[in-house]
Amino acid sequence: MIRRGLIATIAALPFAGSALAQAGSVAGGRLVEYEAVTSAYLGPRNVTVWLPPGYDTGSDRHPVLYMHDGQNLFDPARANFGEWGVDEHLVRLIETGQVRAPIVVGVWNTPLRLREYVPADLIAALPTEVRDTLLPMFGGAPLSDAYLRFLAEELKPRFDAEYRTLPGRDDTSTMGSSMGGLISLYAMMKHPDVFGAAGCLSTHWPLRLERLEGDALNTWREAVVQAWSDVIRRGLPDPATHRLYMDRGDETLDQFYAFFQSKIDTVIRDVGWGPDRFRTLVFPTAEHNERSWNSRLDVPLTFLLPAA
Repeated sequence: MIRRGLIATIAALPFAGSALAQAGSVAGGRLVEYEAVTSAYLGPRNVTVWLPPGYDTGSDRHPVLYMHDGQNLFDPARANFGEWGVDEHLVRLIETGQVRAPIVVGVWNTPLRLREYVPADLIAALPTEVRDTLLPMFGGAPLSDAYLRFLAEELKPRFDAEYRTLPGRDDTSTMGSSMGGLISLYAMMKHPDVFGAAGCLSTHWPLRLERLEGDALNTWREAVVQAWSDVIRRGLPDPATHRLYMDRGDETLDQFYAFFQSKIDTVIRDVGWGPDRFRTLVFPTAEHNERSWNSRLDVPLTFLLPAA
């Protein structure tokens, strides 16, 4: 992958630790790196901010896209499983007028990723026997409500003060894949005044990676999809003011999502989300990995950040 120049800045927020020793290069725009950003709710984590081309010489304010698993977005040297190529996609889409130029905030995951990304309301809605089986796999009780408070109450106000953002709900969206898809949906549900749109790629509805078969599989699927249906039905914000994008592939881990996604699509439509506010897509042959999410990233980006 050819990248044009090393255009990165080292910076530190008032509530952050020391800046990263080295920042990567991008296809355009500029990266600002923050190391060990602290929180009153969670342990520290790194955050990478991408500023779009022209930010430093302009005066415009920009919408903001908050993305999870932030180390996988821009730099293949930091991504364990490949990168999304967010900068490449956005530079091209901005140049061709297909999206508004956003600021992207990439929040890195931590060793507590599963607990921070699994929606607490969903865990509470599961039958006791399912919940008791699942929590040891995740390493303990959910931390997702605390993670979202970090985003909404600490990180967003600081970045709105530091950068030329458009801070309103209609200009603030969130996106992630797999468990990051779950937390993106949950963010819009729990903080509808903050996040006006969510992008959920290859959403990990089944919650577990261990393969089940026969009656055990059917029991698990029915229990989880019923809990999801109840939580989504109660928690989705008004479709008149919010937008939701979902997709999946049909290979590797994504092949197990069809049952869940089809049921949840029905629930979302039944509570009033029409095709202009809710888009759900299937990408044949797509796998559950960053290469696949990179290959279709234009689709959610143009949905979340439509040109004015």
